[in-house]
Amino acid sequence: MNISFQKLFYIVASVIGMFAILILAGEVLIPIAFAFLVAFILYPVAKKLESWGTSEIVSALLSITGMFLIIGGAAYLFSTQIIQLSENLSDFKEKILNLFADATVFINKDIGFFPHLEKDELLEKFKSWITESSGALLSQTFSSTANIVFGILSAIIYTFLILIYKKGIVRAMISFYAPENRDRARKMFKNVQQVGQQYLFGMIIIVLILGFMNSLGLWIIGIDSPFLFGFLAAVLAIIPYVGTFLGSSIPILYALISYDSIWMPISIAIYFWFVQFIEGNFLTPKIVGGNLKLNAFSSILSIIIGASVWGIAGMILFLPLTAMLKVVCDEYTELQPFSMLIGEQNYETKDEDDKHIGKWIKKRRHRYSKYIPTFRKK
Repeated sequence: MNISFQKLFYIVASVIGMFAILILAGEVLIPIAFAFLVAFILYPVAKKLESWGTSEIVSALLSITGMFLIIGGAAYLFSTQIIQLSENLSDFKEKILNLFADATVFINKDIGFFPHLEKDELLEKFKSWITESSGALLSQTFSSTANIVFGILSAIIYTFLILIYKKGIVRAMISFYAPENRDRARKMFKNVQQVGQQYLFGMIIIVLILGFMNSLGLWIIGIDSPFLFGFLAAVLAIIPYVGTFLGSSIPILYALISYDSIWMPISIAIYFWFVQFIEGNFLTPKIVGGNLKLNAFSSILSIIIGASVWGIAGMILFLPLTAMLKVVCDEYTELQPFSMLIGEQNYETKDEDDKHIGKWIKKRRHRYSKYIPTFRKK
């Protein structure tokens, strides 16, 4: 095999340039990316309203209004849980500080890596550090509020415009292709929209199912704010492996510090393991589907790259964007190895590989059979 250093240089330069554009133009691209994802979700609703005789403007307004009513209802539901949890937050913080102080005193007494400190002195230092850190965090929060509000308003406006001009946007994107490739390009963009919509709907359904399952189990166990902890763990479960561990660790740590019984955190850990087993083996394969599911390595890597490029917004956006990128790569022969790298088809058993290869050959044979000459015996 020969290595083309010229092609390698172009690939590396293109990747660096793409990341430079994403970082420098993040303030503009983040609201647009959110707007496209929301538009993918609202597109079936807007299309249904248009079939009933409403205009594109009215259907877009009604779709966005309905989405905000659902989000507002969920926020009102969880606000009661947050208020209830905040009432116990002072006791929880005091127990955390005592735990850190006892651990530090134990290490100082038995190991001797730190200078001699008393527990009361440590508690005062911890409290002063938390007060100073919270003040700095509060100032940063107020300074970034304007940018967050501007980004949300921009995303709403972009979503409204995308739903109105969706047909014109598709025509404009197809015009970049040669006339003989426009039908294939139209099909590709339609597949991207359908995959993005199916992936996002699948993730939303999984989060709702896991949220109710987690909340029901935590409510039966008897922990405070079960719906808050349950749905927080469900949202974090989108991140493969790592998200499940983080989502279960929060209520386990809270139960370990807030309750005297050791059986409560143990029962929470066992229940979350059971829910993870159900989700990994039954829910995700049936709802999201194997063709849309990314492998664990590409999922975690996309979240890490998204966090380094766009922060929290990147962690939310890059996972569905990677799933849609996989569909685009399937349409180009040169990019199909990359699609196999980020998907799960490359990690199947030999029997499943043979089955998929047989389907692929049969599909191509039927598609190109009219171009293949037929030879008959005379």
